[in-house]
Amino acid sequence: MKRLVLASGSPRRKELLEQMNLNFDIMVSRFEEHISLTIPPSELVKQLAAGKANDVRSRVIDAVIIGADTVVTLDHDVLVKPESREHARQMLKALSGRKHIVYSGVAILSKERESVFHEATEVTFWELTDQEIENYLDTGEPYDKAGGYGIQGFGAAFVKRIHGDYYSVVGLPISRTLRELASFGIVPEIQR
Repeated sequence: MKRLVLASGSPRRKELLEQMNLNFDIMVSRFEEHISLTIPPSELVKQLAAGKANDVRSRVIDAVIIGADTVVTLDHDVLVKPESREHARQMLKALSGRKHIVYSGVAILSKERESVFHEATEVTFWELTDQEIENYLDTGEPYDKAGGYGIQGFGAAFVKRIHGDYYSVVGLPISRTLRELASFGIVPEIQR
């Protein structure tokens, strides 16, 4: 069985792979993300995921590497991780009562081959009150998440509807990722 390496320090991605009974190591990528607003978000997340995976692949011998990245878009604008409380507040107010699209890109690389893909999921928020937004900002949850919210945490209370892969919004489209990993010879413990 080949060694599997997650090129990310994301606790959410780690939990998802553990949930699927995959044996893997973590090596945080040193790839410097540069968000280009001139390319479509579907291409942006694939480029960022591939950059992370390639960085780790250059430091690991004979392994299958997973890199991933997620962005949130509203009206074709990319919403990055908020830089401050005010920035997070502005994002949440903009998302209030609206649909937005979350793109997650995944790059799975080995010496022999690569698979790079993305998933897009439409999320609709309830109308949010100023107090709901302030209470959420007080949790500290928005600050390390694209779009300023985490669907797997307190941010779940804002989600009225979702169309697509929930796990893609969390940060790793696990079903598609498992299918792609199988083509690299990596399967969860329960399937062996």
